Amino acid sequence: MATIRMLNSEETLSALPDLCDILSDCVNGGASVGFMLPFTDREATAFWQKVAKSVDNGDTIHVAAEMDGKIVGTVQVGLADKPNQPHRGDLMKLLVHRRARGLGLSRKLTERAEAEAVAKGRTLLVLDTATGSEAEAIYPRLGWQHVGVIPDYALFPDGRYCDTTIFYKRIGQVGSQLPLQKTDG
Repeated sequence: MATIRMLNSEETLSALPDLCDILSDCVNGGASVGFMLPFTDREATAFWQKVAKSVDNGDTIHVAAEMDGKIVGTVQVGLADKPNQPHRGDLMKLLVHRRARGLGLSRKLTERAEAEAVAKGRTLLVLDTATGSEAEAIYPRLGWQHVGVIPDYALFPDGRYCDTTIFYKRIGQVGSQLPLQKTDG
């Protein structure tokens, strides 16, 4: 049975071995998640250290799935910081170690991330994922709406071009926008 929980910056740093293992497993498995082969432990560590700093700054929500004392899955929500986007966030890096797939962890991680985003006042999430990937097939089942495909948006870890599919999902209380400010003139 998996435990789904939030990780603060300290917990993210203390879980570096597990988090680096998950990221390395996904990249070496061909996932287009921003990294190229050969993928090093140093790159993985630097990535998770950045995530920890972003969590500490309040810019990122970090959720993890833990089984038998080991983190086997993770997802983040980047909280938009532009003045005209206080309601929006980006679901990022939904990663589940290949040995823990098929257990519903993607759903559980995403649901917890969405709930945490709602608690932070977000009503809209967006994401992008590799077109034709296993990940792309997950999101419609979780209520995400397909927007479209951008050709050659990124690269797979082996250097081949990768089309990217964009999704969005409305969460929380939609329609509770901030009042517009009137200007003199």
